[in-house]
Amino acid sequence: MSKNLGITRRTGLAMALWTGVALTLPMSAQASVSFEGETIEWIIPFSPGGGSDTWARFNAPFLQKYLPGNPTVVVVNEPGGGSTKGANLYAARAKPDGLQLLGTSGSTQFPYLLNDPRVRYDYQDWKVVMASPTGGVVYTTPATGVTAPEEIGKLADQKLTYASQGATSLDLVPLLAFEAMGLDARHVFGFQGRSDGRIAFERGEVNIDYQTSSAYISNVQPLVEAGQAVPLFSWGALDEDGVLVRDPTFPDLPHFGEAYETLTGQPAEGPEFDAYFAFFAAGFPAQKLVVVPSETPDEIVTAYEAAFEAMKADPEYQSAKEAVLGTYEQVTGPQAQTLFERGTTIAPELRDQVVEMLAGEYGVRLGE
Repeated sequence: MSKNLGITRRTGLAMALWTGVALTLPMSAQASVSFEGETIEWIIPFSPGGGSDTWARFNAPFLQKYLPGNPTVVVVNEPGGGSTKGANLYAARAKPDGLQLLGTSGSTQFPYLLNDPRVRYDYQDWKVVMASPTGGVVYTTPATGVTAPEEIGKLADQKLTYASQGATSLDLVPLLAFEAMGLDARHVFGFQGRSDGRIAFERGEVNIDYQTSSAYISNVQPLVEAGQAVPLFSWGALDEDGVLVRDPTFPDLPHFGEAYETLTGQPAEGPEFDAYFAFFAAGFPAQKLVVVPSETPDEIVTAYEAAFEAMKADPEYQSAKEAVLGTYEQVTGPQAQTLFERGTTIAPELRDQVVEMLAGEYGVRLGE
């Protein structure tokens, strides 16, 4: 299988987005902000090596290049609690001076959406400065007998083990997906990040895993090339009408709905699919957010938005980004706000359905 399977280039779109946004940014606001001589901490509430860490470390040098005053931008990992530890620390300590950013993911959004008692942060207390949709790929070991995505049916009668950060982390998406598919998957909770799950897979401790697109491209495609992993399906993407379609980064892989039909012989619909879909939508189309405290002055937010847009137009960024992060476009302004709202809200009835399932089937009880 080619290492570059399913990766296509869309640099023209990045340039077009930059041109449109740059014309709207108030130059006076940009000129009034300078971070010269400062060190900016980009807090990532996960362990090194996972998708969020890869995303931040790729973006950080370009952000440093384009922020006014060219400050030093360092990525600081604060793992624990499925990302709630680092987010809680940020909520308690960050000042509205632009010197600390928080990079959240679905694993930060989900505990918030589910009213997890560990959460001491509120997304309403933050402003979004950039949003980054992403995807993910589920894969298994050849030891299961599966050699290609169309053979997913071979998993139907096997015992599977999955390394999870916790039932309210982004790993809720595979939990709901495997549940809907009827797979016999045991979820081992307590891992600190998706990179830890991949390491457990490499050690043979688990036999099914998923990684977000950036981590999959960097760390799992080499395993596929070496015959040590077999991709099963991507989570998919949403088109402009909100319909589930194939992930443009992995167009040769079926999306979850297609894999579901291959495995079960039934269309992907019903209450279990609806629950899966709600958290998929919050966790992947709106997965990664860069936020600052809500009291941060508008001119600082504008400076960050301008820097992120300039970053995206950088020829070096354009040439390298797809091989690391995939085809997804990172956005600012109104588009980012729309994704921010989508990723931090959920219908109460779907929340209740998932909370009841977690309590009844996994013994996970959340505070109201």
